[in-house]
Amino acid sequence: MATGAERFAAATAELGLSPVRMPDSTHTAPAAAAAVGCEVGAIVKSLVFVVLDGDERTPLLALVAGDRRADLELLADAVGLPVEKADATTVKAATGYSIGGVPPIGHPSPVRTLVDDSLLRFDEVWSAAGDAQSVFPADPERLVEWSGGRVARIATPG
Repeated sequence: MATGAERFAAATAELGLSPVRMPDSTHTAPAAAAAVGCEVGAIVKSLVFVVLDGDERTPLLALVAGDRRADLELLADAVGLPVEKADATTVKAATGYSIGGVPPIGHPSPVRTLVDDSLLRFDEVWSAAGDAQSVFPADPERLVEWSGGRVARIATPG
């Protein structure tokens, strides 16, 4: 079976991305920033939530700057329904990847996506590329385009 990084590379091959395998884990935003030599805010955290609509539970991917915290109230305002954090099983089912390696794009099926507006302050951001040691750089505007995401205020400093 292919690794998460291999599946990500195959799923995004036509985009011409350049994933980089780091010698150490990039599981957290500070670790990733130290590994690639950028500000913590330029690290994209791909966080999965669940939108609650009656009996329906729909995954929601939030792309959040590494120096911000996703805010459940802001997420709920952005989608117009209550939102809760997803568990590890839901994350894997929704994205095909494990927590710590969830990329913003390259999922087996489209996932509704919101993009933290503060990511747009950077010319280049770094995201997970399928596992806890692989990352790739991208223009944040391109991430919005590739993910089909909508930019919104979904996070607060911290």
